[in-house]
Amino acid sequence: MRLLSRVAGLLLTLVFVPLASAQIPPSAGELQSFRGLHAAAAKGDTIEIEKLVKAGAALDARDAHARTPLHVAVFLGKQDAARTLMRLGADANALDAQEYDIVTIAAVLDDVPMLKVALAGGCKATNITSPYHGTALIAAAHLGHDEVVRTLIAAQAPLDHVNNLGWTAVIESIVLGDGGRRHIATLKALIDAGADINLADRSGDTPLALARRRGYAQMAAMLMAAGAH
Repeated sequence: MRLLSRVAGLLLTLVFVPLASAQIPPSAGELQSFRGLHAAAAKGDTIEIEKLVKAGAALDARDAHARTPLHVAVFLGKQDAARTLMRLGADANALDAQEYDIVTIAAVLDDVPMLKVALAGGCKATNITSPYHGTALIAAAHLGHDEVVRTLIAAQAPLDHVNNLGWTAVIESIVLGDGGRRHIATLKALIDAGADINLADRSGDTPLALARRRGYAQMAAMLMAAGAH
């Protein structure tokens, strides 16, 4: 029975891994074809960014995937370019064609320094993002990016948001996690922050039931110690 539960959990993970990987970073071909602010952002060229904006370049111009220069800078880890674009007035909360903002992009990339740049520049940890109407916190919990989770919690990310799959960050840390160190640390951060540990999924399964079903003993023990039922 335990083996069947583990297989079921693995299948869920395989099916839903695209939730956090559905983001579309610029391809090599796109990087070669970029012009103007998109090209400057991709190179991290702050001097060129300043020059282009002064000449009237549209800060929030969109490429074929509705990515702004700011999205491109974040995807490529160009912190100075991201800071410059936001300082000059780029929309920090713009969504690309897949409905991702820069906070969620940085969260999925496990890029804590860029995440802090995005938050400092005005991108909100409360934004509803992705085709799954989730949050950056849910995406980070899914992936076990525990330091990202702690950073988002400190930025007042909604702890109990339910995405259109019926899952919270707590639930995703269990059902899409591997029960390992980083997912355990993620769950601990959520529990310590006061996330609702008894909020069930659409089938009526609580986080405790889900952890037990997957054989995640340490997660189950943590939940019980925190008052889960």
